Amino acid sequence: MDFDPTEEQVAVRELTATVVASRDSTSPKWPDTELWSALAGASLLGIALPEDVGGSGLGLVEFGCVLTECGRGLARVPVLYSTVAALAINQFGSEAQRRAWLPGVVDGSRVLTVGIDAAERSVRPAASRHGEGWTLDGVLSSVPWGEQADRILVAADTAGGPLLVLVDPQADGVETIAQDTTNGEPAATVTLTGVAVASDDVVVESEPDHDALQWVWQRIVAGSSALLLGVCEGALHLTANYTNEREQFGRVIATFQAVKLHAGAAFIDTEAIRVTTLQALWRLDRGLPAEREVSIAKFWASEGSARVTGTAQRLHGGIGVALDYPVHRYLLWAKNTELRLGSAQWHLGRLGDLLGSAS
Repeated sequence: MDFDPTEEQVAVRELTATVVASRDSTSPKWPDTELWSALAGASLLGIALPEDVGGSGLGLVEFGCVLTECGRGLARVPVLYSTVAALAINQFGSEAQRRAWLPGVVDGSRVLTVGIDAAERSVRPAASRHGEGWTLDGVLSSVPWGEQADRILVAADTAGGPLLVLVDPQADGVETIAQDTTNGEPAATVTLTGVAVASDDVVVESEPDHDALQWVWQRIVAGSSALLLGVCEGALHLTANYTNEREQFGRVIATFQAVKLHAGAAFIDTEAIRVTTLQALWRLDRGLPAEREVSIAKFWASEGSARVTGTAQRLHGGIGVALDYPVHRYLLWAKNTELRLGSAQWHLGRLGDLLGSAS
């Protein structure tokens, strides 16, 4: 693939950066409703959705550009989860589901989320047939935006394989308990007890080959890598500015050899995250096999972001631990996303399994 961005991709990044920079990233309030509205007004929430539902009709690489700038600006909005759920509805859902949900996702009036994490050791909810619909029982741990979303895209196990359904967090039998997260992003444990799901809310009927489940999983993992890329870029930018202004012994510390070495290593990590994430998104965009590439991207994003944000904080010296200075927020964001959807070690083990099965 060509790693040079197209004119459209540059325009998408610049527009997203402008919109995100217009908001205060230091506020503890989640979500940033004004930023959410601004992103919708700039037609960025539907960047990868088709034009017939109000989207821009672009691809996953452009969606990655939006996510990267949201990570760079520490945007307190559910762009990743809402868009991936909408993409799943567009790919697998009925025309009625597309018309019911996608225009609202594009204009920001609807928020969706994804309650799927293939790296979790917990058992997926079980689904049993009930008339033309299904009944769900089980627990979803740490669902991002689980209490704030209008619907949660859930994978549930049946005798014939997993099915994907849309669950209303306010429905009878659904209990949500808010969870504290490292960076403050809303999350919830969602308990399903005899939750009735009508056939109209079934996105994918039970499938033995798990293709739809993997489709969703790969896109949300690749998207989280794009988000971490932006976090690393933001931390590096802040660190470069600081080290070029801070003086010791009559010289700016950016000229010190030790500072150069650590900053250079952080830059290399960030570039590794960039190329592996772009490769994964590009392959997914073109319908190419990308299971290995997605895990490679998330490995680098998880491992690299921990090093980059840790280096950024250390190069700030004492001010790096001051809560009224923004560098610590990048560390918290990186840690929150590093472990979600599979840690570096989980994806490394996954890559080992894939290589072993291919040999």
